[in-house]
Amino acid sequence: MNRSQLIDHKHQIIARIQRTRRDLERVRLQADRRSQRRAQELEAQLAQLMTEEHRLRIEIDRTRD
Repeated sequence: MNRSQLIDHKHQIIARIQRTRRDLERVRLQADRRSQRRAQELEAQLAQLMTEEHRLRIEIDRTRD
């Protein structure tokens, strides 16, 4: 991927992070066990997305057009 593609992908990941955070906040407001499991899934997904965003940031810094 070239630098502009990496940047576009990073923006897509950031948007997914924002959606996941909103979903997580909504789920945390519910008090049942199913919601607790869903919150754990969303937390894991959020961690994965944040790792991917960090990796992309580093790759973008290393790539020059």
